[in-house]
Amino acid sequence: MLRIAVPNKGALSAASSQLLGDAGYHVKRDGAELVVADVENDIEFFFLRPRDIAVYVGAGRLDVGITGRDLLLDSGVPARELVALGFGHSTFRYAAPKGAIADVAELDGLRIATSFPGLVRADFAARGLTAQVVTLDGAVETAVRLGVADAVADVVETGRTLRAAGLELVGEPVMRSEAIMITKQGAELGSAQERLLRRVQGVLVARRYVIMDYDAPTDVLEKACEITPGFESPTISPLAREGWVAVRAMVLKDDVNRTMDDLWDLGARGILVSAIQACRL
Repeated sequence: MLRIAVPNKGALSAASSQLLGDAGYHVKRDGAELVVADVENDIEFFFLRPRDIAVYVGAGRLDVGITGRDLLLDSGVPARELVALGFGHSTFRYAAPKGAIADVAELDGLRIATSFPGLVRADFAARGLTAQVVTLDGAVETAVRLGVADAVADVVETGRTLRAAGLELVGEPVMRSEAIMITKQGAELGSAQERLLRRVQGVLVARRYVIMDYDAPTDVLEKACEITPGFESPTISPLAREGWVAVRAMVLKDDVNRTMDDLWDLGARGILVSAIQACRL
């Protein structure tokens, strides 16, 4: 039986369950269960704190887990990233009182409050700097005002919370994070893990692409295929109308309207767009 760790709360929780559900797994909880069995797929889902997931997976107690890249690297656990999942995006950055610090190098020797001590220590070591790391369990933006730190290091999405606390960002992001699927370092993927990975990757591709169908004159077909090359190549079928063909191709969802405009200007007509529920490529 495959054992999978899923975030039980926070920003990653709902999106993780939605992804697994879209991949065909029965992961819905009735209440606050810690373990949900998907008998049909021979899987148990364990709902855990996102910060703890890397520990269980890295120790081999669970086969696969979903957590944040920042949480994995902060843990120092020997687990490896299988695939980035496209949600839970954030950056990890330093912040200090407005006008006090102009560059990360000026943080050398200061007190840094953070919920990610592993990330801070690793980054400072890579820069050849030292710091007194003050470990807090959240709400680090108040640490400077309360006098326990000179600066902070935290996960940042918009920076609004830090600015409200009178802080400003210092330097470039230490790292960029998102939700990832992980397994134990060095572990061989079994058939169940490989099937899970294929299903998840199929959903991720389906979320990025749509199917575009259109009719085009044969004399502009080559240019039309340049506009819609598809994932491998477009499907082309002759129409009853002489000199015309039907074309079907996968198109990036973000490019849909621009692509339709280009095809229309080229002479294509009957342009239709359809969503993709899932796929295997």
